[in-house]
Amino acid sequence: MKPKAGLQVAHESPGGRAPKRANGEGGIRQRKDGRYEARLTLADGTRWSICHQSREKVASALAKAITDRNDGLPVRVDGKQTLKQFLEAWLTAIKGSVRPATFDGYNNYVHTHIIPCLGKTRIAKLTPQQLQAFYSKKLGEGLSPTTVRHIHGALHRALKQATRWGVVGRNVADLVDPPRRARHEMKALSTSQARQLLEAAAGDRLEALYVLAITTGMRQGELLALRWQDVDLDGGTLQVRSTVQRVKDGLLFGEPKTASGRRRIALAPAAVAALRHHHVSQAEGRLKAGPAWQDNDLVFPNTFGRAMEATNLLHRSFTPLLERAGLPKMRFHDLRHTAATLLLSKKVPVKVVSEMLGHAQVGVTLAVYSHVLPDMQREATAAMQAALWG
Repeated sequence: MKPKAGLQVAHESPGGRAPKRANGEGGIRQRKDGRYEARLTLADGTRWSICHQSREKVASALAKAITDRNDGLPVRVDGKQTLKQFLEAWLTAIKGSVRPATFDGYNNYVHTHIIPCLGKTRIAKLTPQQLQAFYSKKLGEGLSPTTVRHIHGALHRALKQATRWGVVGRNVADLVDPPRRARHEMKALSTSQARQLLEAAAGDRLEALYVLAITTGMRQGELLALRWQDVDLDGGTLQVRSTVQRVKDGLLFGEPKTASGRRRIALAPAAVAALRHHHVSQAEGRLKAGPAWQDNDLVFPNTFGRAMEATNLLHRSFTPLLERAGLPKMRFHDLRHTAATLLLSKKVPVKVVSEMLGHAQVGVTLAVYSHVLPDMQREATAAMQAALWG
């Protein structure tokens, strides 16, 4: 039987022997049928091999496989690579190039959802129908549309990389419709409700945090990462330079995602006064804690100076505060919406509000707070009427 000319996955045969090589270098041998076979042990312990009539082509393919393996890239095994093998290699390759929280999310989606359902599928054989059925299955298990969209996003990014590496010819995730994003009802306090909240927060250990949240629209992670060195009380400004979030290994400080997130914010006089009082109270708390205090220069640490957990802020402070104020339950993030809505309703230019919030583009602000704009437009037309016709 005449052997095929193309590169093929081969099984071990009792044919000729290759010169012995060091571990990890792989090897080439000539089989009884006259073809050359290259073998290589991959990082996960599996064996990669190809066969061809040309020794030069086999040697070239082996050299590329060794380079890819050593660089942490997936090694193509002539269509036999499973989705599990590729995704694990992909995670290893991107770990140092994405934010830790992003990597933790990808890692969770891959190992908790994708691999258990699709891991044994050969990546080259994955179809749009399989993905669509997979998403439907996850929705049926009770996952939210938003979570399934995040799973889709991780898989789409991985398969996009697979096309770049030449593992597959197309990204099948491009051909699948993920579930529609679940829309969260945006809540914002009215002016009177915002006053209720601030009155209820008077004297609270975190009073200044709530004043800043409502008057600046800072994100929760930005507030909990704020350091005194970034606050200029005499100048009435602060700089947002970092954010903190929980990842698998603990709380992680990092820069905001975008350049616009790193911003200077002017403070209202009430915010400056609240921060001055908070600074004094914090000094008293430091003395009370004694040797247990860890000085991290944080403006809003826990009672021992360490970074505060967002869940502790929510359950131990924010939710009880809403109850004391007689206000409905809401997310802490809704204080950011409150700040934006109050500013826009007071005719502050959208560009200024966008810069305060740290949005990458004004269009983001316009899209999120479009419900505030109709009243502003009516006033604009009234102003035009007055200018031209009195």
